[in-house]
Amino acid sequence: MADSHPNNLDPRPKRRRDEESPYEIYSAGINTDHPRFYLFFKGCDGVKRWMEIDKALFDAFNEFELDDLSFFNEVDRHYEQSEVTEATLNRRAAKPQEPVEETVFQRVEVDKLHRAIAKLPEKQRRRLVLYYFGEFTYEQIADMEGCKHPAVMKSISSALKKLKNFLSGEVTI
Repeated sequence: MADSHPNNLDPRPKRRRDEESPYEIYSAGINTDHPRFYLFFKGCDGVKRWMEIDKALFDAFNEFELDDLSFFNEVDRHYEQSEVTEATLNRRAAKPQEPVEETVFQRVEVDKLHRAIAKLPEKQRRRLVLYYFGEFTYEQIADMEGCKHPAVMKSISSALKKLKNFLSGEVTI
């Protein structure tokens, strides 16, 4: 064991390490005929020391570091690192939970729309439902009803105007 630090250490991949790990490993001249391997550690007196080790021991320490790193990654991926509360789960959800008031308001609006559609004349209601909910084209609806597509367009346009007026509170259908 020498007191001076070895020269020309090979660059090593920067690895995340356990803070309590008592050692570090390095190599020198890895691409030469005579590579050297070193183990750095803190002695019981708190002084950093190093010693040259053989390839087999270096490989064992290297394998242990890789296993340690793999464990850290597994912990990060699979274990919760923070308190799990309803609020944190809602923030992580793909579709955040809506407030109850918003859900009720939307439900009331949907019910109001369905009531308004039900009050339309039968032909307008049928064409509107086929176009918006059945996803048929004007031409397909015209073929089903045996008329021209401009008549279907006019009927749906008229139904939309009536719905808009009803939902804005201007008139009743």
